[in-house]
Amino acid sequence: MKNIAFYIASRYLLAKKGSTAVTFITWLSVGAMMVAVTAMFVIISVFSGLEDLNKDLISNLHADLTIKSSSGKTLKNLTKIEDILKKNNDIVSFSRVIEEKVYINYNGKGDIAYLRGVDSAYTIVNPINKDVFYGSYPSFDYSNEVLMENSLDNRLSIPVASSKDYATIFMPKPGLGIINKEEDIYNKKDILVTGIFPGKDQLDSYIISPIELTEQLLSLPKNSAYQIVVKLKNSDNADQVKSKLLSTIGKSIEIKTKEEENAAFWKMINTEKLFIYLIFALVIFITTFNLAGAIIILQLDKKEQARSLISLGFPLSHLRRIYFYTGLLIVVSGIISGLILGTALCYFQLFTEFFKANETLPFPVKIVGKNYLIVAVTASLFGFIISWVFSKISKEYITKS
Repeated sequence: MKNIAFYIASRYLLAKKGSTAVTFITWLSVGAMMVAVTAMFVIISVFSGLEDLNKDLISNLHADLTIKSSSGKTLKNLTKIEDILKKNNDIVSFSRVIEEKVYINYNGKGDIAYLRGVDSAYTIVNPINKDVFYGSYPSFDYSNEVLMENSLDNRLSIPVASSKDYATIFMPKPGLGIINKEEDIYNKKDILVTGIFPGKDQLDSYIISPIELTEQLLSLPKNSAYQIVVKLKNSDNADQVKSKLLSTIGKSIEIKTKEEENAAFWKMINTEKLFIYLIFALVIFITTFNLAGAIIILQLDKKEQARSLISLGFPLSHLRRIYFYTGLLIVVSGIISGLILGTALCYFQLFTEFFKANETLPFPVKIVGKNYLIVAVTASLFGFIISWVFSKISKEYITKS
């Protein structure tokens, strides 16, 4: 009986209906489901591509692990920490970092900036030197050679690699007491911009300098650090290495992984992805009401056939299954055709880069198996519910004239 119900349902879908309107509404339901599934799959694939793009954008801006002091800014027992890091086989390299907010002035133009002092090993941990698009990365031969973020340099109009043009950095002095002269307020240093790099929204208004410059401006002893950034052999092991270092070094430090350092950024991305999913899930839910209409119209069109089947002893439950299976077949047809069309559109974008976010950046797309599952399950769930609800036809409806 179950096979008969499925066979009749497949005939209802594939064979010519008694009415042209019924045929049109049935295939309209398939088409509507196909379009909704295609749209959802393409959008989710774009967000998967954006996720990878954002990972690439910040990959050279943040380290696998960042070690900071749990109390105060300056790391204590720095020599001990460095010795432990050197002995850890999971660590490729590490670098000392001191970062503070400063005021920078050039030819009467001033702005607030973030000064990040780093040592010569910094480019092994964060290869920011690869992002320099004009000029060169500081040689570290002189403490006042710096790398400047593009938008900050544009605002101040500082020439690059000009031995005659120096900007001035001002760092307020901590402490109490009466101010008698200008030197009591701040330390200042002249700097030479050797290169420009893009901040990529993560390092806006940043200046990268040798760590000696920040030590001088902050009046810190040599070999000081606010944080240590660490490069791992395998970034996937960041959590395990973090736990091991915390147990070895003790509670005097706190360690954050790259994901934890950018928690707010990833939360925003994931929230946007969730809202997009909910919006398109709602679109698919609304689309399934075309399916409800197709089932109801089919019941009206095949009422005489249903009456004949009931008269011949065909169980009502199996008659309901006919309409339920018909609904499922419509849903499955829409899902399969939608996923095929969505995949084709994604591959079209991957190979042609036809659709662009701006003049130079094409919309990123990534095709992953998880997206197929998410879209198929969402559409199947709504289709199953609608098919089940509207297949519950009563016997009185069939037998009455």
